[in-house]
Amino acid sequence: MKSNKNPYTLMFGKLPKQAIPRLGDKMKIVQQFTDTEYSEQLYIITGVRGSGKTVFMTDVSKEISQEKNWIVIELNPEANLMEDLASKLSSENELAELFRKSKINLSFFGFGLEINGTAPITNIETAITKMLETLKKHNKRLLVTIDEVTGNKNMREFASAFQILIRKELPIFLLMTGLFENVEELQNKKNMTFLLRAPKIILAPLNISRMADSYEKSLGIERERALEMARITKGYSFAFQVLGYFCWEDDADNNSALKMFKQYLEENSYEKIWSELSPKDKEIAIGIARSSSKKVSDIRENLGITNNQFNPYKNRLIKKGLIGDDFGIAEFTLPLFQDFILEKVGYQIRI
Repeated sequence: MKSNKNPYTLMFGKLPKQAIPRLGDKMKIVQQFTDTEYSEQLYIITGVRGSGKTVFMTDVSKEISQEKNWIVIELNPEANLMEDLASKLSSENELAELFRKSKINLSFFGFGLEINGTAPITNIETAITKMLETLKKHNKRLLVTIDEVTGNKNMREFASAFQILIRKELPIFLLMTGLFENVEELQNKKNMTFLLRAPKIILAPLNISRMADSYEKSLGIERERALEMARITKGYSFAFQVLGYFCWEDDADNNSALKMFKQYLEENSYEKIWSELSPKDKEIAIGIARSSSKKVSDIRENLGITNNQFNPYKNRLIKKGLIGDDFGIAEFTLPLFQDFILEKVGYQIRI
């Protein structure tokens, strides 16, 4: 039976009522971070725009926040991350009392209580180190989440400090999301190579059966029709929400909903994805779109390039989440993305 309020959302990053959990990836991170003898203190979540990175990170952080003695703090990548972290830690009443008892004077930075007889700390890295030492003493752990990281100065400074803090065996854990190209930019900055070794969660397509369950229940439609809708999305998280939203609004009228679905994907996701591709990326993507066989050999032949010329760009498109990682095949992972490209450049599929 159809629900009374649309359970799907068109907004990026908002935790929807109808969300498909990524249980395997979530439990992997939660178990690594919460184990008594943890081996990882950092995970990077990446995937194509609209793949559900923010929603997944929110789901993981909510799970960890329910664990005993955990503090979860979200930081803005455009702010001064070190000062923002110290400020948010000191604003927690329970933690502020612990810091006061440890005589951590943060008044120099404009937050925290001034402690008589104790000189204010004037170096933010020193302040955070002392705060984390206090948390460790009281068996507490800190999870920091940062959404949509880039290679900006704030992020570089924070990553450098984080590396030092984990070397000191302090209980700070970091979960961050980012597009492939932004994560790559950050990793390639000076002194950031430790991020290359950081474990990454590359978000795969959502489970088709679970999406069909959602459509069947929320839209009140038959199983076969729900499965057909789920397959149309190709497991793309944003597409799952958009198709469900318009089918709910149009009372599961597929023809009307599919038109709105295509237009909304193009205007709110694909145009941005296309604009972020390099000229060579676009050339390869057009070659893939024009191929009917999707065989790499046919695509290369049509483009008139060698395997060595083709492979680096194929690998870039794989890492960006735009094509699958199938040997000898190059096929788009996003629904209707091939149609979008062909319509945009005015080409037809080769027979």
